[in-house]
Amino acid sequence: MKNTIRNTTAGVVPGLAALTAHAANVLVVLSDEAQLQLREQRRFDTGFYANELMQPVKRMLDAGHTVTFATPLGKAPTVDRHSVDKMYFGNDEASLQQHLALLDKLQLTSVANSPVISLARVEQGGYDRYDAVYIPGGHAPMQDLLYSAPLGRLLKAFHQQGKTTALVCHGPIALLSALDQPQQFTRPLEAGAKPGKTPSWIYAGYDMTVISNDEEEAAKRMLNGGVMKFTPQTALQAVGGRYSSGANWQPKVVVDRELITGQNPASANAVADALLVRLKR
Repeated sequence: MKNTIRNTTAGVVPGLAALTAHAANVLVVLSDEAQLQLREQRRFDTGFYANELMQPVKRMLDAGHTVTFATPLGKAPTVDRHSVDKMYFGNDEASLQQHLALLDKLQLTSVANSPVISLARVEQGGYDRYDAVYIPGGHAPMQDLLYSAPLGRLLKAFHQQGKTTALVCHGPIALLSALDQPQQFTRPLEAGAKPGKTPSWIYAGYDMTVISNDEEEAAKRMLNGGVMKFTPQTALQAVGGRYSSGANWQPKVVVDRELITGQNPASANAVADALLVRLKR
């Protein structure tokens, strides 16, 4: 199938485990956006973080699983140029280049050849074909995924069936899409005020993590003087998530029921660990 990638890692032959174990189909949801709107009409060039996408994807493919890529509109996603750095790959230049080579082979960012499909097509094809969903970070999910009605319907369906839902860094902000009216909830936050009555949310009371306010403060120089309208930690706490964080820029993963969340870029491999354990069940 054109829009599904199976075991395409360069030089990898399926091992015995991949041949005998259940091969799952993981839906990877990315943002269509390449910019984040900041306060005072400023914008920040962004996209997905290379390691947050490619480390888990490579490991899923190496394990013999199938990966299907989607965005709300089916556009080719954009890699955040700030993330193309060996520091996100254990300061290993060879690892960075290996993951970038896989990204290039998959052609995800190719406007002409990207295998990405829209969430409308995912819905039309049926959620039953997917065993889990994974959403990486980068700032881009804060521009569209948190407001995506198709993503909200998918998350509700996965929640009802107890299907694994994994997200990392800024990715967990996408959980707001499961609100009936996420824009109404975030409007006060954008104005620097507290939201009103807490709306009903399927993840209320779940233990979770996301990039911390401390980490956002430490990394704000990346915004070149701009200021985010609100932070993921503040939003998820305000809507009813039981937030916890670890040390800045160190791996931190929280698992609660079907939900797996990772705190920051360093948590991508640990999120992949937890996701792969679930896929073996």
